[in-house]
Amino acid sequence: MGEWLRDRAKEMRREPVLYERRLWKLLRDRRLEGLKFRRQVVIGRYIADFVCLRHRLIVEADGPTHDASLPDIERDAVLREQNFRVLRFANADIENRRHEVVAAILAAVSGDPG
Repeated sequence: MGEWLRDRAKEMRREPVLYERRLWKLLRDRRLEGLKFRRQVVIGRYIADFVCLRHRLIVEADGPTHDASLPDIERDAVLREQNFRVLRFANADIENRRHEVVAAILAAVSGDPG
């Protein structure tokens, strides 16, 4: 399963969906307050859209299939058990409320030391 996940993550990096591309433009190259994000990162048996390892923060771009889905709820619980915080943003928010998305990400890391 590990090799399949790594291959799938590579494929997802090569061909990101529209809203992942838009969110990546905000996060890449330390553009957001110098925070280092990686995209399509394998964590256990999951692939996270964007991860800031320093702050143990996962940022997800969610389409309509993710609306309070049980698999996402379970996935987030497993990731929280590994001391990750998970922020999920609807595609509409990424498109129309970018400033609020950025503010939420910055608020999530603001209490972290260093």
